[in-house]
Amino acid sequence: MFHVATEKEIKAGEVTDVYFLRTLEILKSRGINKRLVAEVWTKGFPEGWEWGVFAGVEECIELLKGRPLNFNGLREGTVFHPYEPVIEIEGNYQDFVLLETALLGFICQASGIATAAARCRKAAGEKPIISFGARRMHPAIAPMIERSAFIGGCDGVAVVKSAEFIGEEPSGTMPHALILVMGDTVEATKAFHEIISEGVPRVSLIDTFHDEKFAALEVAEALGENLFAVRLDTPSSRRGDFLKIIEEVRWELNIRGFQHVKIFVSGNIDPPAIQHLNQIVDAYGVGTSISNAPIIDFSMDIVEIEGVPIAKRGKFSGRKKLYRCPQCYKTRVNPQENSDKVCEWDNPWIL
Repeated sequence: MFHVATEKEIKAGEVTDVYFLRTLEILKSRGINKRLVAEVWTKGFPEGWEWGVFAGVEECIELLKGRPLNFNGLREGTVFHPYEPVIEIEGNYQDFVLLETALLGFICQASGIATAAARCRKAAGEKPIISFGARRMHPAIAPMIERSAFIGGCDGVAVVKSAEFIGEEPSGTMPHALILVMGDTVEATKAFHEIISEGVPRVSLIDTFHDEKFAALEVAEALGENLFAVRLDTPSSRRGDFLKIIEEVRWELNIRGFQHVKIFVSGNIDPPAIQHLNQIVDAYGVGTSISNAPIIDFSMDIVEIEGVPIAKRGKFSGRKKLYRCPQCYKTRVNPQENSDKVCEWDNPWIL
């Protein structure tokens, strides 16, 4: 048995903190089932983050499906900031008390991954980024990881099942294992070209046995115009100045007429690395820095009970509206009944 909860168990509220179970027991015994409004928001981000990208809402909808609740939430991929509500749930408390733990789990991790991917996207500009990080996490959540990375801005995902979830073809090159088993980089690359369907770009991994520059030239001469790119996954113990290695590969390919061959890098890639390499690298495979992203610490708070605004200390009571201006992108959180403008523009976009 794998150590994961089933969809049925999650929807039934079995993945809940025990104090919610005890709360439900008490409320049922006293016949209390008040109608209330709860909001989800975060008061801050991991260090260095100033904004987030919201993800995981589709799983929240699936979690609550069939229950007599009103649900409002930001769309997947929406940028948000601290103290901005991202979800509002209205209904009788007994109908969702056991689901808070799972709902927060869906969006805390998915939004963290989407935000990490978006930070890589911002650093890379228009250059392609492929999610390579599913192998660093439990396989049961690989589709969630790479779907969230795709929402955040990755151009493709490596895992077959993950690609199926987002309606895309999986992306990838070749592993070191293929080259090791075949015993030679050129032979492995030629075999890839001869056997794998034409729609898959020919990207040769060039750092298994030899110096990257010479291996790049060997595969370029072997495949000629058919070689789309070379990939450097050089381990840190062999890198030295990675940018200089890449510059050397680019120089040697160019002066021999292989300007069409792109350079793809992977291994320990994060936004600072992308910013450092982006002047010369054409595409990135990003793994752990996306899949192992810090979570966004959302919390759910009751803000209204039986139509009366109420919240615990430190929280703002009452239902709210999030306003965002499409021209200046300023945001403001107002009480629901307050329609004050965000800025000088007449028609702010209301979320």
